Amino acid sequence: MAATPAEGHDEGGARMTPNLPTGCVIALVGAESTGKTELSRAIAQRLQDRGTPVTLVGEYLREWCEREGRTPRPDEQQAIADEQLRRIDAAAATGVVVADTTALMTAVYSEQLFADTSLYDSALAAQRRYAITLLTALDLPWVADDMRDGPHARQPTDTLVRAALSRAGLSYAVVHGSGGERLANAWNAINTIAGNEGRARTRTRRDAKPASWTWPCEKCSDPECEHKLFSDLMARRDPP
Repeated sequence: MAATPAEGHDEGGARMTPNLPTGCVIALVGAESTGKTELSRAIAQRLQDRGTPVTLVGEYLREWCEREGRTPRPDEQQAIADEQLRRIDAAAATGVVVADTTALMTAVYSEQLFADTSLYDSALAAQRRYAITLLTALDLPWVADDMRDGPHARQPTDTLVRAALSRAGLSYAVVHGSGGERLANAWNAINTIAGNEGRARTRTRRDAKPASWTWPCEKCSDPECEHKLFSDLMARRDPP
């Protein structure tokens, strides 16, 4: 997929290749029908094309549903989250990983569908180990399939994801746009975050902390608000 940098973004970003160490996980989270799978594949393909060994870990929940021909019961959710986590960890042992969703999404669905919040602790503990979290925005048209609840569920899901990440103090970047623009925005985010963390690792102070890079407005999901914050941050970002 060819990337078309979004207006106001660094056009050179599409030509940059992030320096990602072995074990680095780029984790995509977000509501249904927000392009996680397509974007995950595009990111993994671009990294591979740039010479970065990468493993794409797909969504185990969808695989499970397609195999069983139904959605899981409440008591089956933990095993699904555990298997998603296991697959990401196994892939991270040998290289860079692009994860098309994480155990956090299973925890969110458990709360949303079954009022069960017991999966959050382990899911967020795993999410803390992932170098980059990208949250896919709600600006893509809804695409129906047999495994999805409906467009009415997207906003509540998005709200729960943001709330969980915020409670845990986890930074994330919201990715907007369609087609090449969405990939360009994700690619710029990955380069910026990887660059910030690389600079943080070179500090000699023992108590140095990674750079903070929470980009979205954590109190709302207004795309116009997030677009402005994203553009402002990209305009201010350090040169490569």
